[in-house]
Amino acid sequence: MAISDAVRHRVVARVSSATEADWDLLYAEQLPRIYNFFRYRVGHWADVEELTAMTFEKAWRARHRYRRDLAGFATWLLTIARNVAVDHFRRARSDVPLDEAAGMAVDRTPEDEAVLQSDVERLTTLLAGLPDRERDILALKYGAGSTNRAIATLTGLSESNVGTIVHRAVQTLRAAW
Repeated sequence: MAISDAVRHRVVARVSSATEADWDLLYAEQLPRIYNFFRYRVGHWADVEELTAMTFEKAWRARHRYRRDLAGFATWLLTIARNVAVDHFRRARSDVPLDEAAGMAVDRTPEDEAVLQSDVERLTTLLAGLPDRERDILALKYGAGSTNRAIATLTGLSESNVGTIVHRAVQTLRAAW
């Protein structure tokens, strides 16, 4: 899904004092991953935009604490995003609906849109039935595009355990579909 200009401007406004060229490059590289992580984890587009902006703002403020010897930037940023998501769910109501389908193209018919919306709602419902750990891992895997190794580093699980959890969660979703 293409990130809307509104989202880019909102995030840039939060970190507008960024002057380091590396930050601009890392921001451009990581914005789609963080945005998609929140799309999988949270769903509601306004919350996704807000949480994405909060993640980059927190990263900018904490940039002096980042240590390359402990983790890659993407891993560090996803850790911040996961913490922002946890804080969001602590504050939020128990059910957060998925209001917007991903990447609505102009060439789709209304019937295609209805089927897509129905599938998204169905998947959201099925994901909501999974335990938090499995939803979090699936959001990292498919939303943020992380590898099993990166997820293992973030969660403290073994790489094979992450693979097993992903496999079982996907099988559970397929069986319920």
